[in-house]
Amino acid sequence: MRTGHDTDEQLLTRGDVASFECFYTRHVDALLGFFARRTRDAELAADLTAETFAAALGARRRYRPEKGAANAWLYGIAMKKLADAQRRGYAENRARRRLGMERLALTDDDIARIERLADDESASLLVAQLAPDQREAVLAHVVHERSYGDIAGQLGTSEAVVRKRVSRGLHSVRQRIGGRA
Repeated sequence: MRTGHDTDEQLLTRGDVASFECFYTRHVDALLGFFARRTRDAELAADLTAETFAAALGARRRYRPEKGAANAWLYGIAMKKLADAQRRGYAENRARRRLGMERLALTDDDIARIERLADDESASLLVAQLAPDQREAVLAHVVHERSYGDIAGQLGTSEAVVRKRVSRGLHSVRQRIGGRA
């Protein structure tokens, strides 16, 4: 498989982890710069980049080359993530600080491990092993791309509680992944 010479469209439609990893590598720096220029916040830019690629990874089977270029598709997702972040605004940051929560810091190695596990059944098993409230929050936010506010409304709780459940769930999955790659 010659992923290094393939078009972005070929990489996305192939559906294997190595192809998506190549697509990620090609675009991660440009996307990070895109968010950094618009947010003027390095941490937020990194978070939005990770959220965008996570959404793209989950949605890549729905990508249709006939509807547009792969990079345009990726930036469409990025614009939605940016708009969501702007709507959430600084209230989430204040709530996180008030609760003493730190932003979950993912290294490049963490992201690569998660990408490699995305098509692996073990990733589903790790999420399935979470506490029910964490599993529900992680699936709703990460897989179904629902906002914290939407999830909180459905569950009859606060956005801060939902954010904490997602953060704890992702942290637990990350701990279980450990050194596996």
